[in-house]
Amino acid sequence: MPQKLKLAVSQSRTLSTLAATLEALKATTQHAASEGVDLVLFPEAYLGGYPRTCSFGAAVGARSDEGREQFLHYFRSAVDLGDTPRGAGDEWVDRDLEVKKGQEYRGDGTREYLERVARDTGVFLVTGVVEKSGGSLYCSVVYVCPRQGCIGKRRKVMPTGSERLVWAQGSPSTLRAVTTTIKGVKLTMAAAICWENYMPLLRYSLYSQNVNLYLAPTADARETWLPLMQTIGAEGRTFVLSANMCTKRKHLPDWITGKKSSSTVSDASPAVSPTAPRSRTRRRSTLTITEERHELVLPTAEEQAVNGDNALTKSLSQIAIDDGSRSSADEEYVCRGGSCVVGPYGQVLKEPLWEVEEGGLHIIDADFEDCERGRLDLDVAGSYSRNDAFHLEVDGLDLDPPQ
Repeated sequence: MPQKLKLAVSQSRTLSTLAATLEALKATTQHAASEGVDLVLFPEAYLGGYPRTCSFGAAVGARSDEGREQFLHYFRSAVDLGDTPRGAGDEWVDRDLEVKKGQEYRGDGTREYLERVARDTGVFLVTGVVEKSGGSLYCSVVYVCPRQGCIGKRRKVMPTGSERLVWAQGSPSTLRAVTTTIKGVKLTMAAAICWENYMPLLRYSLYSQNVNLYLAPTADARETWLPLMQTIGAEGRTFVLSANMCTKRKHLPDWITGKKSSSTVSDASPAVSPTAPRSRTRRRSTLTITEERHELVLPTAEEQAVNGDNALTKSLSQIAIDDGSRSSADEEYVCRGGSCVVGPYGQVLKEPLWEVEEGGLHIIDADFEDCERGRLDLDVAGSYSRNDAFHLEVDGLDLDPPQ
């Protein structure tokens, strides 16, 4: 029996609300279904959002009130999947956790929405999620089967760089691979999120479970990402799907960019940090910020009396210059994408997709017998492992291949 499936990665960006993003996920999945896709991967933090460029007002030894307000916005935009802070594992998957009296389900309904989309389209979904549980946020991946619903979820064990400020560490026990059968093809799949893929022992923990579908949702748009995916494909003799967002600066949330609908700043309340040095002289012009975030510095009566209409003309000319620079900045890519697909010999099946914000769907026909053909000369967790000399143990994680 042929062991072939149609796989896809979706280069989709987070929209302004969770509801809008879920609707976009649904539309993309419906389109994928119309193309005969069996499984689709969405990017890291797709639901809830990746807070790119945001510092959350933090420095070593200090946090600002503005940064705490940003975290409040981010926390509220995250997804509640009804799990516990410790991660309930099979109890969460099997819906054995207590549901509050009078409520239909735990969480905010996102899990149930994803399960409906998978069921209605017949497409297996894997998506990145920023998950809130208790008072913390976790960068997670959820596996959603059309027949069984959510069959697994894992949390990123090592947030990267500044991500550590806002994302808690997940348990290594969630690195357990999940299995499903689609059209007679048995899949053993597991996800490594973004720079977890730079952790050799974590990669090896997935190879040990004999994965034939390796999922790498990411936020890394560097040129070095594709060679890493090729290494993984060749090492693991596995198909590798990697999905990333493509985002322009203008699409960042207002709570990151600081944009407001309108405000006026006068001399009585200068827009200056309390710790910033103050000038001994002040221009007494009025500074107005319009709805389009244009700063209008209007001349005072004295300036108009001295310079006549030229004062206003000069101000309006400066506005035009500022407007052009802001428009250019808004169109800047803060993440260029780079979603790609690699085969089990390390060959590139789909080149990185650059600067495509929406509608970027990489689709391949995957022959999973290629994974077994590749084991002739390389099985890094088996015949090639020298397991008489080298051993890996992961606390709480069974490394034997799942049945």
